[in-house]
Amino acid sequence: MRDPKQRRASHAGAAHRLAGKLRKHSTWLLLLWFVLSVYLFLSATPPAAAPLRPAFLPSKHRSLSATAAAAPPLPVRIYVYDLPARFNRDWVATDARCSRHLFASEVALHEALLSYAGRSARPEDAELFFVPVYVSCNFSTANGFPSLSHARGLLAEAVELIRGQMPYWNRSDGANHVFVASHDFGACFHPMEDVAIVDGIPQFLKRSILLQTFGVQGTHVCQEVDHVVIPPHVPLEVAVELPDPEKAQRDIFTFFRGKMEIHPKNISGRFYSKKVRSELLQRFGRNGKFYLKRKRYDSYRSEMARSLFCLCPLGWAPWSPWLVESVLLGCIPVIIADDIRLPFPSVLQWSDISLQVAEKDVASLEMVLDHVVATNLTAIQKNLWDPAKRNALVFNRPSEEGDATWQVLRELEILLDRSQRKRRRYVGSWRR
Repeated sequence: MRDPKQRRASHAGAAHRLAGKLRKHSTWLLLLWFVLSVYLFLSATPPAAAPLRPAFLPSKHRSLSATAAAAPPLPVRIYVYDLPARFNRDWVATDARCSRHLFASEVALHEALLSYAGRSARPEDAELFFVPVYVSCNFSTANGFPSLSHARGLLAEAVELIRGQMPYWNRSDGANHVFVASHDFGACFHPMEDVAIVDGIPQFLKRSILLQTFGVQGTHVCQEVDHVVIPPHVPLEVAVELPDPEKAQRDIFTFFRGKMEIHPKNISGRFYSKKVRSELLQRFGRNGKFYLKRKRYDSYRSEMARSLFCLCPLGWAPWSPWLVESVLLGCIPVIIADDIRLPFPSVLQWSDISLQVAEKDVASLEMVLDHVVATNLTAIQKNLWDPAKRNALVFNRPSEEGDATWQVLRELEILLDRSQRKRRRYVGSWRR
């Protein structure tokens, strides 16, 4: 049996040796303890919430109203200026056509944004600023079409007002401000292209973002500004007043009703529709497969709903409301307007739901349409009759997910992101 003193000495030596080893490896033990602590902390921390950016995937319609029970993701934060009534509301009160005619997207977008859940109550929180000025509601001309003679002055007055009362225009020289220019040649504010080109876009708008119906491939004076091509306005009832497109009886092969001059007039060296409509009338006016009418008829949409193909030739400008009406009524649009840019192409995929015929090929139109009937008519109709396609061209009030206002917000977000990336690249190059 060992002596107790010897056992105590032995234990003391072992403890001394263990303490030495611990001191030797203390750095590694501390590091191991730190790593384990960090791991346990991160494991217990909930993941960060995803940013509020829209997926823009197809789904059931949801209101974009601020009062919606289940609000969808918000694309951009927009502040809507509360301008005096003379810039907007007074025009609607004076003439009801202001909110219903083909240029009325300026009214529809304003009304939709007022109830939009992403509307910023405080301007300092906004990413974009919407300036609601109605310039297409002056029905003072003899032919009943809106006069644009006051447009530049009215917009300039609005800009001076917001520039003088708030700091936000001056901070970017209007670069984050949004206007609607829903006329023939956008913010050039003239129905004749040659005059519109000479006049150009007002200098004070050239850094802003324009929502305009006019758009062409390539360069053009009237689109030399950040812009989004939007559809012309069509009254809401067009989408619901007639039978669903797939249920309609289509006994008209090809339809067009509108201005067609037998002998087009030379106006300042230009001819209306570049003579395309005159050629349509001359070549197919007596063809039983073509239902071409020159006189106005209030129920012309019922004729479109009965038609297989609806012609959408250019007028003075390349776009027309027939484009939207054709889609809403399930009639295949036949677009005759070279170089036209169409609204929301990534969503609507126009080549799947319409036909485009070059202006120089009007003589071959019947052959083109016959070929479609013999080959891919059913496929085009199936794509065209998709309710999501129709919804993308309608300015609902209040706005709904997927409708024209929703698409505009999506396009604005893309422009905003592109602008921010450009600004970051500029700052980065400056710092280098």
